Amino acid sequence: MARIGVEESLTDVKEALMAMGHEVIELRSEADTAHCDCCVISGLDKDVMGMADTSIAGPVINASGQNAEEIAQMVNEKLS
Repeated sequence: MARIGVEESLTDVKEALMAMGHEVIELRSEADTAHCDCCVISGLDKDVMGMADTSIAGPVINASGQNAEEIAQMVNEKLS
């Protein structure tokens, strides 16, 4: 399956993705995104400075307002 980067605070999302067979990498720094196919962020600190630099070529999913199952489904849709 895919390698998914997930922010540390999203424990339920990590568990849901691991249950689906994905490899989950905790995102602690920009370097952690290096080999991820997709990243899931909490959205709490998204674009704070009005800048939108990204360090991943794959999709980035904002988990704000979504439950773990919805996010896992979004990850699968983006990677299919």
